[in-house]
Amino acid sequence: MSDRDPQPVERQLPTEEARDLLALVRDIAQREIAPKAAEEEDEGRFPREIFTLLSESGLLGLPYDSEHGGGDQPYEVYLQVLEELAAARLTVGLGVSVHTLACYALATYGTGKQQAEHLPAMLGGGLLGAYALSEPSSGSDAASLRTKAVREVDGWVIDGTKAWITHGGIADFYTVMARTGEDGPRGITAFLVPGDAPGLSGAAPEKKMGMKGSPTAQVHLDGVRVPDDRRIGEEGQGFTIALSALDSGRLGIAACAIGLAQAALDEAVRYATQRRQFGRAIADFQGLRFMLADMATQIEAGRALYLAAARLRDAGRPFAKQAAMAKLHCTDAAMKVTTDAVQILGGYGYTADFPAERYMREAKVLQIVEGTNQIQRMVIARHLAGPEGR
Repeated sequence: MSDRDPQPVERQLPTEEARDLLALVRDIAQREIAPKAAEEEDEGRFPREIFTLLSESGLLGLPYDSEHGGGDQPYEVYLQVLEELAAARLTVGLGVSVHTLACYALATYGTGKQQAEHLPAMLGGGLLGAYALSEPSSGSDAASLRTKAVREVDGWVIDGTKAWITHGGIADFYTVMARTGEDGPRGITAFLVPGDAPGLSGAAPEKKMGMKGSPTAQVHLDGVRVPDDRRIGEEGQGFTIALSALDSGRLGIAACAIGLAQAALDEAVRYATQRRQFGRAIADFQGLRFMLADMATQIEAGRALYLAAARLRDAGRPFAKQAAMAKLHCTDAAMKVTTDAVQILGGYGYTADFPAERYMREAKVLQIVEGTNQIQRMVIARHLAGPEGR
């Protein structure tokens, strides 16, 4: 190995417990996740056994209350765990982020009885969650969703189709947003729906450019009966719950993006310090050195941005604008860094023999999920200049 090979990220962590936690995550990532990532992504295989291991290790409920099986960790720590997991394999990092998002509604808006009944299994019982907001005709315009929940004597009956659902068809539970009232955002309610509920089914997974190991599928709800004690929050509160969840979820996407970008930079540094042309390592050529410097700077800036937003959240202060900024910057940076990594590897970067091309394909989806980057710019601008058309 060259003495200029990439080193582990130097992290500022608030406690010794957090440092031990990150060491555990790195060990799992290096031993259990990274060695099989390329092969399993190529095969389109979802690593459910890894999520079982993460659950057994206490890593699927980190930002939630230990009273219900969570890890009592601040977002500042949880997001750095996500970054390490995503650097090893984005399917795993993003999967943990989505699971955390799926738990958010119940953990934040559920009653004490609901939380005591369901959260222990969701946070540490080996279950895997999915978040069901988007539909075939309502993506960025989420408030126009059409899935309906009709009240009956013993609860609710839900009918509709959800789209672009990570873990669709394999999740053990779904946080589902459905229309229970008037058109628009005020008529939406949140429900916790079991994955094995009669009438719930997953379509064939989408054939995607990247993240082939992570199933993304439509989910059909055909007369799915849900008791009222699985309604989360008040009737009509679902859209507020959904947007609140996404503020936190966007920080998860930002952290995953930086993890992916860091993996691409590490691969580029490794290759550039070992590949020799014209009698010396290509890392000695100024043009390439400047590319590596720019890549590293974008990553450090993104990491600082998502951590600053996380610390606001941990302090109980508003962070929606900063979450949108972090999601925007970090995912754009991931796209740029992974593209540059392919360029540095040259022809080898374009082959599946090296991970750079996979990183580049995977980075693209991060600019789209949980609010496209155009939507993030709209969110940021509203905080700066107020709503459009005032």
